[in-house]
Amino acid sequence: MKETLPTLSLRERDRRWKLIRDLMSNKGLACLIVAGLSGREEFDGYLSNESANGIVVFPLEGEPTYLCWAGTRVLRSKENAQRVENSWIEDVRVGASGPGVVAVLKERGFETQTVGVVGIEIGSPQQPEGYVPFKTWSYVLSHLPKASFIDVSRDFCDLIMVKSDEELALVRRSARIGERACEALLATTKLGVGEGEMAAAVVQEIFSSGAGTRMPNIILHTGVENLSWGPPLWTYRAQPPRRVQKGDVVLSEVFVIYGGLETQQQMCLALSPVAQVDLECAEVARRSYEAGLRALCPGKKFREVAEAMEEPLREAGCWHLTPLIHSLNPLTWVGPTNVGIDQVLEIPKFGGMEQPDFPTGEDWIIKPGMVFELEPNACRGKHRINIGGTVIVSEDGVEELNELATQMRIV
Repeated sequence: MKETLPTLSLRERDRRWKLIRDLMSNKGLACLIVAGLSGREEFDGYLSNESANGIVVFPLEGEPTYLCWAGTRVLRSKENAQRVENSWIEDVRVGASGPGVVAVLKERGFETQTVGVVGIEIGSPQQPEGYVPFKTWSYVLSHLPKASFIDVSRDFCDLIMVKSDEELALVRRSARIGERACEALLATTKLGVGEGEMAAAVVQEIFSSGAGTRMPNIILHTGVENLSWGPPLWTYRAQPPRRVQKGDVVLSEVFVIYGGLETQQQMCLALSPVAQVDLECAEVARRSYEAGLRALCPGKKFREVAEAMEEPLREAGCWHLTPLIHSLNPLTWVGPTNVGIDQVLEIPKFGGMEQPDFPTGEDWIIKPGMVFELEPNACRGKHRINIGGTVIVSEDGVEELNELATQMRIV
């Protein structure tokens, strides 16, 4: 039977717009500039239901304007409106730049008003200092000297963290696609198969399901002792993808986006014979995952959940490279990283600065409807096991959306 695909209605658009306008009223904002651009979360899509790497100029009253970086994006929006459904924003133009923003603000009479901004201090792990280009923002400031600008990135992110029923339906479908992508990786992985073939199987499943991926599409590394993380170097360097061998561990992270909402799966495979240390790390990682399921509930502070997940690692004498938990949609709450890495190597500090005790979100309160990634990784020496999947916070606990990637699988 053909699957009925969840989508977002105009009712959801109106809910989102009202949510943001209530924030604007409380902050005394006449207008809001929401920069998508190259930002990881593509916040322009939250208000437009599409992503053109652009900027939404969103007034407290009246219709918004969507500024795109090229005419091709404007044409795509118009064509889709004729073929499938009307766009949420009708006024779509070229001009995702300083001059473009200034022109719209002047046109709408906001050159002397208080204007909010999302994107200057966004707090994303990959873009901790924001993603609005210096030249863009300096142009806006210099050409609108009588306007007052207030960054409301944190308020915006906190507000949209709690998802509606329509949004959660998209999250669930994204996770189902991620589950099938993990099945494809499991079916493809065998002795002698190259990392390229394995990555292709995952991405094929995602795209054929009518979903997208987050760059770099997939994280995939193989080997007996391998602390690498990030996209495989063969996606950039001119070098052959590695082929899996006996005793290897395959570590991957799958990114699935459906309807602008993301889920992740940390699929871990081990090829026989599996080293005892890897079996032990897998067991510790699973205990950490289960601790996260127990701790993640409404009313808890984010730090409390991260610390509960860290306890099994401390008890077992393991360290962890990446966070054990982070928020999704948006990814702005992030647990500690590189905890205990000095057991293996020294990471040079940027300008002599020490890593913060807790990156972001430590005192923020868990609420129903939030989406999190439980991704415990347990390391001993250079052996690392990383598992995990996406969960939704319910009224009395969590709803698990993934199963296959929540423990190491042996091939």
